This record gives sequence, structure tokens and C-alpha cells, in this order.
Amino acid sequence: MQALLVGIDVFIISVLVQSIAVASGVAIFAAMIRRGRARGTFWNITFVLHLMVPLLLAAHPVQIAIWALVFMWCGQFADFGTAFYHSAVNYTTLGYGDLVMVQPWRLLGPLEAMVGMLMAGLSAAILFAVLHRLVEHRLADPKQGEKPTGT
Repeated sequence: MQALLVGIDVFIISVLVQSIAVASGVAIFAAMIRRGRARGTFWNITFVLHLMVPLLLAAHPVQIAIWALVFMWCGQFADFGTAFYHSAVNYTTLGYGDLVMVQPWRLLGPLEAMVGMLMAGLSAAILFAVLHRLVEHRLADPKQGEKPTGT
């Protein structure tokens, strides 16, 4: 029961970390729209994605590190490197199985895997939503990105 309660707490913290990254990305994107920088041209789409992808991806190692610290706090690993490796294997649902936590803490592995899947899905969903918005702008005005012709 203790593992479940700890896992739910870390689950909530992970969602909070990813939510901060998502909210920051959306705020940046909204500011770009207000300034006219998020038009559907090739270079604007590239620029927006080059801002959003690292921002959203940066939240994942932070979450992995938080889980690793919890694993150490639970007495499962003596050093951060091993705990981080085990956490990354769980978070990405890779599941090598070369390092296994003892009872009752084993339940943290599947909980972290669920978080990893959900947070990766959230990152992908936000990227697709932003890209969809940019493509809509491009399709609304297909001449965007073309150099103006002299008249």
C-alpha cells in the first residue's frame, strides 16, 4: 500500500512537470501568434517546432530524475546513476529487467511506465495540435512563404 501511495504522489508530480512544459509551450506559441510569427510559412513552422520539441522533451528527463530520487529514497538504489538508468528503462517502457526493485516497491515500475506513456502521448498531442494550427494557416493562404512579385 505504501508503494501505491508513493507512486500516486510521484505520478501527480510528473503530471505537474509535464503540464508546466506544455503550458509554457502553449504560452510561447500564443505569443508568437499575437506577434504574427506563427504564420504557416515553411520557416515559421520549422522555427515553432524547433522551440516546442526541446521544451516538451526537456520535461521527460526531469521526470525520470524525480522517479530516480524516489527510488533512492525508498532504498532501492545506492547511487543516482543506477537509479536514473532504472527509471529511464521504466519511463520509456523499455523494460530490460536487468535491475529489479524488491517488494513492496516493484509496483513503482509499472506506475512509472504508465506516466511515461501518458506524458509522451501528451507531448505528441501538443506537437500535433501546434503543427495542425500552423498547417491550417498555411492552407488558408497558400501563397504564404512565397516571395512577393514585383508589379
